[in-house]
Amino acid sequence: MSTFVDLFFTFFKIGSFGFGGGYAMLSLIQEEVTSAHGWLTKGEFLDIVAIAEMTPGPIAINMATFVGHELGGILGSALATLGVVLPSFIIVLILVHLFLKFQQNQTIQNALGGIRPAVLALIASAALLLVEEAIIDVYGIIIAIVVFLLVAIKKVNPIIVLVLSGILGIFIY
Repeated sequence: MSTFVDLFFTFFKIGSFGFGGGYAMLSLIQEEVTSAHGWLTKGEFLDIVAIAEMTPGPIAINMATFVGHELGGILGSALATLGVVLPSFIIVLILVHLFLKFQQNQTIQNALGGIRPAVLALIASAALLLVEEAIIDVYGIIIAIVVFLLVAIKKVNPIIVLVLSGILGIFIY
């Protein structure tokens, strides 16, 4: 199977089963891109996560675009991005219709209540998978703790924190 077909269907699968948004999809993307296909190393994957995080737009779409470009240039980028977006587009059209029809149904409300903690667990899982690549020394630990405190407690804008962390990284590393 060609790389382009693989890219499209891999990201179509990610888009189909990556519930909870881009951050929840990170563990699935990482599994597919680094383990299942071996397209990127964990270090390369983490670099793309960092770039996708700093780039405007949803992280899963940015990841698909970057990975696609890495493997197949502009065509690879377009196919991977289409692959990750198309399932959501189709699913949202169906769900909007069903939700409007059944939004007061208690079973639907209960199902959504069960999905919320699962999404949180997927996000935490993605973070844990990336820890050993992201935190390579005591400086990484300090940066991670300070960034967490600034964003979670002080409500500092994440963009500012990312820019400052990048500048700090220039001087530390």
